[in-house]
Amino acid sequence: MTAQLDLASPASAPLVIDGLDLEKFLEVAERYGSDDLGFVVTPNVDHMIRYHESPEFRAYYAEADYVLLDSQFVSTLHRLLYGVHFPVCKGSDLTDALFERVIKPDDVVVLIGASAQQADTLRQRYGLRQLLHHNPPMGFAEDPKAVDAVLTFVESVASFRFCLLAVGSPRQEMVAQMLVQRGRARGMILCIGAAINFLTGGERRAPAWMQRSGFEWLYRLIQDPRRLAYRYLVRGPRFFTHLGRDRLILREP
Repeated sequence: MTAQLDLASPASAPLVIDGLDLEKFLEVAERYGSDDLGFVVTPNVDHMIRYHESPEFRAYYAEADYVLLDSQFVSTLHRLLYGVHFPVCKGSDLTDALFERVIKPDDVVVLIGASAQQADTLRQRYGLRQLLHHNPPMGFAEDPKAVDAVLTFVESVASFRFCLLAVGSPRQEMVAQMLVQRGRARGMILCIGAAINFLTGGERRAPAWMQRSGFEWLYRLIQDPRRLAYRYLVRGPRFFTHLGRDRLILREP
């Protein structure tokens, strides 16, 4: 895909969304081979703004093996405006389901980001004997040595079932792309954002009806207005300025 697109131009770089909901992608994750290497991104509204405005971010997405829509709001909007149904597979739901239904106690899982306490919570809750954790310092993406420490930690495992990148966007997509380009590790890499916070109780999920109706963002804003006000009230509306020019393409499984 990278060779066919001018990633410097958002008009010529449509965002391809895989037609996989949670259940369908769990089937993919269940059979993903230990000799494979690829990464998964879960775009929400904030990521779509970044995709439109940043050639570098588009380059990260161009190398992703799976692009799973993380926004019920975007899915509903495109169904109403364009009559196209994009399945939703939220990163938080996916991470929860992986731990509950896919990951076995002896599976090797690498967690980048989150706190040591959160990593211990996951080990104890799911009986994980091979969860390996590394939490890079704040601002690590601007420090080549810190970035290399992350890559070296992941690659030292060689083969894992899942590598969970919980360091926020666009840092996690950058790390995922670098791991794939270096080609030294094996396993599925997932960019999961704040999913570990939800899973370990650091943040609360919105009620189910708000998730289904696309208003989970409002619940999160109410819970943490100081941190999220800019993201949702100032940055977020830029999504609508790109809406007419953005092109989402559904990739059937």
